[in-house]
Amino acid sequence: MPASILVVDDERDLRSAICHTLVREGFQPRTADTGAQALALARSEPPPDLVLLDLNLPDMSGIAVCQALRGDPLTRGMPVVMLSARVDEIDRVLGFEVGADDYVTKPFSLRELVLRVRAVLRRRVPPGATVERVTCGRVRVDAGAQRAWLDDRELALTALELRLLLLLVTRQGRVHTREALLAEVWGLSPNVTTRTVDTHVLRLRAKLGPAAGQLQTLRGVGYRFAPDGDASPEPE
Repeated sequence: MPASILVVDDERDLRSAICHTLVREGFQPRTADTGAQALALARSEPPPDLVLLDLNLPDMSGIAVCQALRGDPLTRGMPVVMLSARVDEIDRVLGFEVGADDYVTKPFSLRELVLRVRAVLRRRVPPGATVERVTCGRVRVDAGAQRAWLDDRELALTALELRLLLLLVTRQGRVHTREALLAEVWGLSPNVTTRTVDTHVLRLRAKLGPAAGQLQTLRGVGYRFAPDGDASPEPE
């Protein structure tokens, strides 16, 4: 069955061009020109497999739409690719911080956009496929189902929090610098000056609750995830 792509953009000509290309490439596009309409379609049945989301919408910002998607259990794991004419690094950082899976700047090649869509969709594992389950201490992550648990309680994580946790748990015990995490999880240049990694680590620790000590700080070096969480994490 063709993957369903929700195209959210108030520029009719661009929306039409994107949809035409998606159909030609074997996808099934749906469209919205406002944030409210996008949220309604994202929560409808069947849900889209991915959302192409413009940042500048007439009723609300794409950032607000993405935050709403990540805050709803029905759409929390839905991949989001942001589209924006803003090219500054800080805008990309903000997009990733609210949970976008990728960020494409305008003007863009429609061929490049399709490649980005395919790349994001490849990260998802279809139902019935073999999935990777990793356990470290009290924390368990299912990469295929895009879910994580603390003991028997499921954790409410954003896509980026889950990606960060999965990387750390999969390489448990290994120390990762902030620069390495920024490059691997966010796809951003390690030369970017940002508190994005530290902010997400703090949020992740808050959600890990009694297992927060497993996500450890090595002052001046970076972070690691350990099976033994008895040691309290160092303050940032």
